[in-house]
Amino acid sequence: MNRFFLPYQTRWIRDRGRKRLMEKSRQIGISLATAYDLVVKTGKRRGPFDSWVSSRDDLQAQLFGADCARWAGLLHLRCGECSEILIDPDRKISAHVLPFHNGRSIYSLSSNPDAQAGKRGHRVFDEFALNPANRQLFAVGYPGAIWSGGMDIISTHRGTGNFFNQLVNEIKHKGNPKQFSLHTVTMPDAVQDGLLEKLKNKWREADPGDDRLRWSGDDFLQALRDGCPDEETWQQEFLCQPGDDESAFLSYDLIAGCYYKPVEQWEMDVAAVYDRRQLPAVIDRRYNPQGPLYIGVDIGRFHDLTVIWVAEKTAGTLFTRKIICLEKQTFDAQEKVLYPLLALPKVRRACIDQTGLGCQLVERAKKKFPRYRVEGLTFTAPLKERLAYQLRCAFEDRTIRIPDDRLLAADLHSIRKTVSAGGNIRFEGERHKNSHADRFWAACAALEAAATSTDPSRIFAQLI
Repeated sequence: MNRFFLPYQTRWIRDRGRKRLMEKSRQIGISLATAYDLVVKTGKRRGPFDSWVSSRDDLQAQLFGADCARWAGLLHLRCGECSEILIDPDRKISAHVLPFHNGRSIYSLSSNPDAQAGKRGHRVFDEFALNPANRQLFAVGYPGAIWSGGMDIISTHRGTGNFFNQLVNEIKHKGNPKQFSLHTVTMPDAVQDGLLEKLKNKWREADPGDDRLRWSGDDFLQALRDGCPDEETWQQEFLCQPGDDESAFLSYDLIAGCYYKPVEQWEMDVAAVYDRRQLPAVIDRRYNPQGPLYIGVDIGRFHDLTVIWVAEKTAGTLFTRKIICLEKQTFDAQEKVLYPLLALPKVRRACIDQTGLGCQLVERAKKKFPRYRVEGLTFTAPLKERLAYQLRCAFEDRTIRIPDDRLLAADLHSIRKTVSAGGNIRFEGERHKNSHADRFWAACAALEAAATSTDPSRIFAQLI
């Protein structure tokens, strides 16, 4: 076993507890170890139970099934091919199934809690905290695991208010009433157990001259830390310390509930409008919007980003179609990116930050485009309060869709609501190397543009 696995992976595999929970760093190979463990449990000659795996999404379910198939081959266990089948035609729920010759199977599914209903056997909930319905997933899957098999919950943290963090706190501080066996593996733990050397072997095979081969463990950890959008992300993603949802205006659960699915094509295709040589950073052949478009812009110049947020409104929901971040760009350069977007025929309205540096940009945009298309926003405290709550309502009602992006999530989560001694409410984001909540305010501006949009034909009717 030591040939394939590091010590922390081996400890997980050898733990025979019926209920296991792991809080872990990202990218340390636990899913691979779990696939091995599940193949051994399910595929042995008298394997007593089927196994049901809930992955983050359908792509991860497919990859987990492929890992199981590879382990079955290496272990010379008799099994069929891993294939996708429809297990619930009424709900259109499918699974990637690896059947063994002992009559048992491993079913790898996406995160839909309904897929677990009525199933008996061992349960594995992978990236549990990232599932916005994780409490429901636990409630549906737990009964089937009590009578047969067991339950494994594996995840990186996603905020203090998450049900996963509640389970961890129960184990650590409330007597472990559910009787879980807890494993905690941070990135420094994984490096100490040999993860970096294993990575170096792969890097060396790909490129013997790779600069990373000279890294020490401290160099590797520092590089990971420097790559995080902020300190809270480093603590949560790699050190198993959940982000503070108590002071955050938007919790991680709230944000994750509005993510696009990985298979969804969400970025707009604007290639028909631009010449590729003129604006290569914006062009993307992925999605052609059908509904009206709205644009929100938060202006930065020297210290902050300029963020352009393009969204399509359909059936009462605002679908994010493009997020463009410009760092330390001149206003001329910013206008070269913004103006072609404002010229799109489907754009109904754009709300642009005109506080401070943005005033001149807004004035010039208003001269170039019809007056109903561009509106300047002065970010006073009362306006910021209204915009912030408007955005939070959209997340709570799930009437906004956003990409699953680590920098974006950190930006949205960074906003804190504070009350001064005089009773004034302020919404501020921590300034860090990647942003100053600039994406948050661009999203607010886009939502405001959609909320206050006026049909040009109505304005024209009033003028005549």
